[in-house]
Amino acid sequence: MGSLLKFVRLLGGAITLGVAAAPGGAHAQSQNPKEPEALTLDALEARLFDHPSLAAMRQESNAARDRSIAARALPDPVFSVGVNNLPIADPSFNAFVPTNTSFGVRQQIPNGALRRAASTEASRQAILSDAATAMQYDALRAGLYGALADKRRIAAQRKIASVQSEKYDALADVAAAEIDAGRPLVFRFSDIDIERARIARTLADLDGQAARIDAQLINLVGAAPDIPPPALDAKIWNGAAQAFHAVKVAEADVEVADARVDQARALFRPAFGVQVNYQVRQEGSGLPTETFAGDDFVSGMVTFTAPLWAKHSQKPKLRAAKSDRAAAHNRRMNASRYAAAEYAALLAAQKAADDAIDVLRRQIVATEERIRALLTTYESGAGDYTPIIDGEIAILSLQSEIETEKARRDTAIARLNALLVTP
Repeated sequence: MGSLLKFVRLLGGAITLGVAAAPGGAHAQSQNPKEPEALTLDALEARLFDHPSLAAMRQESNAARDRSIAARALPDPVFSVGVNNLPIADPSFNAFVPTNTSFGVRQQIPNGALRRAASTEASRQAILSDAATAMQYDALRAGLYGALADKRRIAAQRKIASVQSEKYDALADVAAAEIDAGRPLVFRFSDIDIERARIARTLADLDGQAARIDAQLINLVGAAPDIPPPALDAKIWNGAAQAFHAVKVAEADVEVADARVDQARALFRPAFGVQVNYQVRQEGSGLPTETFAGDDFVSGMVTFTAPLWAKHSQKPKLRAAKSDRAAAHNRRMNASRYAAAEYAALLAAQKAADDAIDVLRRQIVATEERIRALLTTYESGAGDYTPIIDGEIAILSLQSEIETEKARRDTAIARLNALLVTP
């Protein structure tokens, strides 16, 4: 019995040392052969900034700003060169009084209010795109932090599952030794086989999760390194709706809708045009019927539009723009409510995870006290050693649950922080 007790103690100490070791164990230390060791969290965030979706949104902002500049410009003038009233039977420039060569220029002048409103709309569209880009970046960064937290969880749970497997090997050895000592523990072997199968399924499931998370990281930053997630603190909401990204985007959308209403109103104002023609004439040929002076002509005109069909054109457009603006205001209200509800839900998820971690740690302490009591009983010569190993396995299961709750808490904090505008 003494040799058996000594063997079990040595095995338990070695396994406990393995669990307490830093995450630099055999599995955690394995480096992704595709990634350099120097890849840090700052480097990943820099890569995230260049994500294609963010680059596309920044280009959209640049395009909107350029459209804002172009909207105020006048259209290109139209130049013309031609011949007027040239005789067909006897083409000549000095045989017919109204024959002339014409040079002209025409400039359209859209109404200034419409151009200013169009420029304002494009400028506000750029602001909207900037706000959406900031929101998208924070959302992608939350996804990055959550994926790193899951990678840490998977590495820890793999380590714990490996130690559990070793514990079941030790439990099988102890059960065999107890049977040899005359104790009826044959039934434990079937339980051990079932638990070993469960661990194998757990490891297979963790492998699948790891592959999915690596794919997510590659999509985000083009790499799947094994680096720890940052330590995050939940941002405190100051109670202002404008503190949320979604509300800021919705408010920018309202500003764009306001500019479109201004455009619709400007359609009632006239657009102008200016046209000048210079007509070059030649003197008559001198024949009796072709004697006339060849003075040049200058012609000019100003054009303007009038909203004669406003009932069927401008007024419906104005009503549509006002309806779009009302819809934008409603979307803003909905964004405010949804963001506040999402913040409260994620804050509750964080608190629930922290509470669960506290409960699990208290369960571990209680199990450790029970193990010490069982060990004292066993050392006195009474009872079996298998309940002690069962307790150690239970502690490992509780530690695995703690890792799950840590990842859930960190993911909730990352998503919660992503809701709020970064100062």
